Amino acid sequence: MGLAERIGTLGEAGHAPLYQRLQEALRGAIEQRVLKPQDALPPERELAEDFAVSRITVRKALDGLVSEGLLTRRQGAGTFVAGRVEKQFAKLTSFSEDMVARGRSPRSEWLVKAEGTVTPDEALTLGLSPGTQVYRFHRIRFADDLPMALEQSTISGFGLPGLDTVDVSLYTALEAAGNRPVRALQRLRAVLFSKDQAALLGVAAGAPGLFIERRGFLEDGRTVETTHSWYRGDAYDFVAELNAL
Repeated sequence: MGLAERIGTLGEAGHAPLYQRLQEALRGAIEQRVLKPQDALPPERELAEDFAVSRITVRKALDGLVSEGLLTRRQGAGTFVAGRVEKQFAKLTSFSEDMVARGRSPRSEWLVKAEGTVTPDEALTLGLSPGTQVYRFHRIRFADDLPMALEQSTISGFGLPGLDTVDVSLYTALEAAGNRPVRALQRLRAVLFSKDQAALLGVAAGAPGLFIERRGFLEDGRTVETTHSWYRGDAYDFVAELNAL
């Protein structure tokens, strides 16, 4: 069954342009969950034939829905319905733990995995002396093969026995070493992705995102972790429970 049969014809819609009518039909299908998160859309050629419109019309309609964050494009794979993830902002859990708890499969693509000496900025943030050893982990975080976030972590040298102890989850490695953070300070703000960041995440340059700075502390007060993360605005929601005093 073609997509047009599943969601209906485009109709007149007040004589709106075809691409807008196609957008509205697809938007309605997503909202009514005829098209579910992570569902793949048919190729543009197929959509054009199914709805009896040109491929230019299809491309313009899809571009608009990608800009709205309802659809996402994966290089070499096609166009998919965006799947959003909710993260409890007040709970100190790792990306991998969050994904597994939601039935997703986490993985990482490493950009940097290196040992070095602390920079002046890192020394201030981590409370380390100049020349102290640190580990740096930069990666793309995936959930079910969808790129969700860019993450840059610096770990105090005492926190890990070595680089190779970190596989999928940094917090799992820290816990195994007895140095998992027990509390953290986090700051969140809205950002627009640069061209390079957008290319890594498979979104348009200038797309909205969420930037988080985090410092993780051990029970004795030492700072073991500083992490900068850039989350896709079309795939992640942060929620927090608030209580009256």
